[in-house]
Amino acid sequence: MKRRLAMAITLAALLVVTFAPASALDEADRLFMVGERALTDRFYPVARRALERFVAQYPQDQRLPRAMLLLGQARLALNDPQSALDAFSRAATSLTAPADQLEAKFWQGESLFRLKRFAEARTAYDEIVRTNAASPLAGDALYGVAWTELELKRPEPAVIAFHEFLAAWPQHPNAPMATIQLARGLIDLKRLGEAQPVLRDFATKYPKSELLPEAQYLLGWVKVNNGDPRGGLADLRAFVAANPNHANTPAARKLVAQALAKYGDRQEQIDSYNALIAQPSPTPEDLYEAAQAATRLSRPKDAETAWRKLKAQYPDHALTGRLSLELANTAFKAKNYKDAAALAQGATQSGEDVVRADAWLTIGESELKLKRFPQAAKAFEAVGTVEDVEAGTRYRALAGLGLAREEQKEWKAALGAYEAVAGRSPDATLREWARERATAMKNQLKTNGTPPAQKRSEPPAKPSGDKSSGRRS
Repeated sequence: MKRRLAMAITLAALLVVTFAPASALDEADRLFMVGERALTDRFYPVARRALERFVAQYPQDQRLPRAMLLLGQARLALNDPQSALDAFSRAATSLTAPADQLEAKFWQGESLFRLKRFAEARTAYDEIVRTNAASPLAGDALYGVAWTELELKRPEPAVIAFHEFLAAWPQHPNAPMATIQLARGLIDLKRLGEAQPVLRDFATKYPKSELLPEAQYLLGWVKVNNGDPRGGLADLRAFVAANPNHANTPAARKLVAQALAKYGDRQEQIDSYNALIAQPSPTPEDLYEAAQAATRLSRPKDAETAWRKLKAQYPDHALTGRLSLELANTAFKAKNYKDAAALAQGATQSGEDVVRADAWLTIGESELKLKRFPQAAKAFEAVGTVEDVEAGTRYRALAGLGLAREEQKEWKAALGAYEAVAGRSPDATLREWARERATAMKNQLKTNGTPPAQKRSEPPAKPSGDKSSGRRS
């Protein structure tokens, strides 16, 4: 009711301004009054119209600097930061009282921030803090300094500014957001031990804040990654239960699954799998994590159940291709080469080049094991058609192609593949192996294809931990 009454009074005043046949002096008074009152009542279009008329019609009025300041605020509220900046800059050249000058400077900073001119905005905010730290605007200005530092990708000074802001103005309306940003800054700087107490006290300091779920999620994340995984799991589970639709809930579920895999007992991991797979509308992330949990539990049938659900509900999702490849590699390690080739086939449709290339490599190596050499050669050649292929994967595929061609008695083709590997592979062991095979192929060609005395060997296993080759060891 108060809001409606204020708007009615403002509209009535505007009607008087528009239609009343009054003296020029009275009209200036009314325009200024309507603009000021409309701005206070957040009726920004009316405020802007009234103040723009005042500025245009009464340029000599002594209230002009104040009118420009109010006009800038109305324009900024209407998302017109450039014209707002023009008004604030004009006001700043005419205002004489130190407090008014600081106010103009603050609003210039706000406009510059909206215009993404962050370095200039920071200078404006900082001038207020340095000029008068006791100013009513000093808290907002320091908060602005901190945010500009974030936008300028300078986390260290941003953390310092947020910390100083909270120390001086702990009850400021922006204090909850400043606390969250301080914690995030400390996390980015890998100072988790400092971030934890900041987040731990959030609920006590700001019990009614809408940012409570954000703080709870971050606290759980910090605990899991800073030596208290069980406590972090409890916080993250509570967060997920209370906020099923929060933006951070998928990430929290994933972190819970990862933490359970590393720190939970077998029953907790089983419970995690069952909870993920039983959801009526699981996300791709949920099904992917369920499959990984089943793999860690050595329950391949459960992993396949999760994969089939993922494939059926999200056939084109990136995680579908990744999971197909992971299951294929698991089958390969278990020497289930037919299953490995079939599972990897689904990953060849992935939109991710790395996954697609590794899938073709897995198929080729599986077909080699099954002694289906034409199919192996076709798969190895497909690796070369992928645009963005890691060097290790590319040369591992060439090595496999050489073997497939050798088995087909295509000596020249095999020699070409081996020489490419021997000359450019980043894996020294693979290069040496390829040189030996190339020598054998040259002997083949010299003897017109007589079988060599040297027994053919497969490429050496990929070194453990090497990410440059497609085969997982």
